Amino acid sequence: MAAFPIKLIPADTKIDFIGSRKIAYIFSGLLMLVSVGFFAFQGLNFGIDFKGGILIEVRTPGPANIDALRGKLSGLGLGEVALQEFGQATDVLIRIERQPGGEEGQKVAVATVKTALGSDVASYRRTEFVGPKVGGELIEAGILAVVLSLLAIMVYVWFRFEWQFSIGAIVALTHDVISTIGVFSITEHEFNLATVAAILTIAGYSINDTVVVFDRIRENLRKFKAMPIEELLNLSLNQTLSRTLLTSITTLLALLAIFFFGGAVIQDFAFALIWGVVIGTFSSIFVASPVVMMLNIRESISGGTIGGNETSQGTPAE
Repeated sequence: MAAFPIKLIPADTKIDFIGSRKIAYIFSGLLMLVSVGFFAFQGLNFGIDFKGGILIEVRTPGPANIDALRGKLSGLGLGEVALQEFGQATDVLIRIERQPGGEEGQKVAVATVKTALGSDVASYRRTEFVGPKVGGELIEAGILAVVLSLLAIMVYVWFRFEWQFSIGAIVALTHDVISTIGVFSITEHEFNLATVAAILTIAGYSINDTVVVFDRIRENLRKFKAMPIEELLNLSLNQTLSRTLLTSITTLLALLAIFFFGGAVIQDFAFALIWGVVIGTFSSIFVASPVVMMLNIRESISGGTIGGNETSQGTPAE
């Protein structure tokens, strides 16, 4: 039985993406301004990983019922309480936000938790107090991880393509990261280590999509040396549009399922990825490619830095 390729849009689509770049610039500029503004004046809703708190590792008599345990702890007035399965099905990690009253306040909170859980817990394997100093170190490590990943991506794209492509990729990725942080500040979703992992995942997803577009642009630059750059970029974006949308939609379907049915522990992580897929797709089309055009990629090609067979016509060959 013959296989038929899935196409969400017609193969001869001719959308003027580059012609809409000014509208995209306005949207992106406003998004960046709002994101930076909320981050500066409202900040982030840091989770226990960053602001400190109590970590309690417990083992239940049988497979842990996370919902039942969460129900018993949510009404104790201890603030944010997060439960997470790890290791065996009977192992649960409980995270409670830092309590007022210094060390004595933390001990009182632990005693309250133990009383509430009662016979639902067979043993308490570990109890730790995470101070704000550790949280500060984790914030620094998270920032360093994001910055180093962006620099590594820039170096890779520079080596793989031209420096103009590298700048376009890093501008798009910075756009994605700042907007993701801004959305978390606006919505006040919890920002924790899982969110940092989501941001790194977003960077990887976005650069994968951007590199596919860049590869087609480079290929067309070799083939159609007389074609106006705006027309060539539109051609490349339209040629990769079906792949871009198909990848984004299938990824979103999985992420939406995780967001709605995956439970509270993973919801913020899924939320970050959902936003990242949407904004990463947007930036690959409306941010990265126009930046490459602004940096006069055609002049680099004219100087002979990209090889290939020349096609004299300004239209695609049959």
